[in-house]
Order: sequence, then structure tokens, then C-alpha cells
Amino acid sequence: MPITIYDVAREAGVSMATVSRVVNGNPNVKPTTRKKVLAAIERLGYRPNAVARGLASKKTTTVGVIIPDISSLFFSELARGIEDIATMYKYNIILCNSDNRLEKELQLINTLLEKQVDGLLFLGSEIKEDHLQTLSTAAVPVVLAATRDADNILPSVTIDHFQAAYDATKALIDRGHKRVAILSGPKTDPLGGLLRFEGYKQALADSGIAFDEELVRSGSYWYETGLRNMNEFLKLDNPPTAVFAANDEVAIGAIHAIQDSGKSVPGDIEIIGHDNIRLAEMVRPKLSTVVQPMYDIGAVAMRLLTKYMNNEHVEEHVVLLPHRIEYRQSTRPQ
Repeated sequence: MPITIYDVAREAGVSMATVSRVVNGNPNVKPTTRKKVLAAIERLGYRPNAVARGLASKKTTTVGVIIPDISSLFFSELARGIEDIATMYKYNIILCNSDNRLEKELQLINTLLEKQVDGLLFLGSEIKEDHLQTLSTAAVPVVLAATRDADNILPSVTIDHFQAAYDATKALIDRGHKRVAILSGPKTDPLGGLLRFEGYKQALADSGIAFDEELVRSGSYWYETGLRNMNEFLKLDNPPTAVFAANDEVAIGAIHAIQDSGKSVPGDIEIIGHDNIRLAEMVRPKLSTVVQPMYDIGAVAMRLLTKYMNNEHVEEHVVLLPHRIEYRQSTRPQ
């Protein structure tokens, strides 16, 4: 049978209320009594019943985290930021992989709510009407990380994706390029797809360069997509001399396509990626990329959630963290 608080009280020769005060860190216990209770807990191997404590306090000190792809280097770094801050504020994490499927995401949200989590973190997926309906009516606080809903209804932490794409494209234009292509994310993705695409177009317009549809390819965020779409660019009569890729995996696929064709990066074509995952420094040439602070996004999102869970004052419910461009070997020195 599991050891109970009653067993500890009997072993230590104190009341159950005293044991409860010791377990919960209440300072109103004599040092000698506390020492006696802790010794009894160690001898018996007692572990407080989190479920029972949750029922009594109406808090489980547990947060549900839904991630589209747990194998992704991008989301694993986000998860580290979440975990570190959760540990700091003494919250446990239930981490769920959704495979980026709407039906599974909605199922996981409801499952986590049934488990009486104190809050939810929803990471990096397109926020559709079904998401919004379920998340906005949840009985616990919800924070979006690395994504946001179109009308900023839910609290969120991300970067300015429009400005990031604008800055990357402008950096290539300022290097003298007129034929700047984009390997875009899916147009259905409002951030990595649509906003980054709009930022790219605006940078062209502000530089007096006409938009050319043949310099646009969209698709998934996988290496194979970058490889395939870059090969399509290389078949053009007038291929691009520079490429902005919607993420680093796609950019690495593009680099390999260029190298396989006998051309060089950055000698023939310069490339800037997006996100700054660890692979950006492992590929050769090392990838110049927009630095999206993944760890910080996770950490700030978790801290924002703790404020909501503890009814602390929140000044801004939509947080945009700063980005920058890290120049490496896939762009020529200026």
C-alpha cells in the first residue's frame, strides 16, 4: 500500500496538519519538529499525492505544451526555454506532439484540459478558427509561442516575421543583387508563409525592383523542398543570384542543389536562411541566417503564462522579440 500522510504523522508522532505544513514549506513549524517529520518522510519513502493536493488547492502545478514536431531542432530549442522557466517557477510539463494535424491538436487540447492542467502553451502552428474557438473558451490561461492568431486575441510570443523577411531580402539587395528569389513557406501559414512573403515583396518594392513570379517557390519547411525548388530556379533562363529561404532546412537544401549543379555558394549565388538552428553552423559553407531567438521565445512564453496563472499584472499580451541577421559564409563579406 502507498505511504500516506497519516503514516508519516504516526511515525513522527505529530498531527497530519503538522506534516502538511512541513510538506508545503509553511514556516510556522518548530525546527526540531520539522527535522523529525522530514526524517520520518525519508524513512518511509513518502511522496505527496499531487492529484490529491491538486483537488484541495484546485491547482495541479502542471502546464500542457503542444508542439507540432518534437523532432524539429527549432521546436526542441523552444521546449528547452519552456522547461527551464517552468522548473524555475516549480511547474511540471506535459509535452505533446501533434504532428501538425488539426484533428490531433484539438484532441490534445481537450485531453490536457481534462487532466486539469493550470495552463496551456500552444506552439508554432497556423491558428485556425477551430483552434481559436477551443483555446479562447478554455477555463485556463493559454499562451501561443512562435505563432499568433490573426486578430491577436490570444496572448502570444513571436518575432516580427514581416520585418525579418524584409531585412533579409534588403540585405541581399544591398549587396547589389537584382534577381533575388524566395523559397517561401506554405502560403496558408500566416507567419512563415504569408508574412515573410509580404516582407520580401515590400523590400523589392522599396528598392525599385519589379516583383517576378518566377522567382517565387513555396512549400514545406523540409530540406527536400529546398533541394527541389532550388533545382527549379536553376533551370530558369535567368536564374536568381541570391535567395532568401523561409527556414534553415530549406536553405541547406538550396545550398546542396547549387553545389550539385556545379555552382558555388556564395560565389555564384548568395543565400540567407531563417531561424538559426544548430545546422546553420554545421553546413559548409556556414549559413547566413535570420536569428529567431527560439530559446527566448519559449522562456518568455512560459513566464507570460505563469503571470496569467498567478493573476499577475500583464502589460502587453502580444510580445514581439527582436531578431537580427547572423552573417556567415553563404553570403560574401562586404
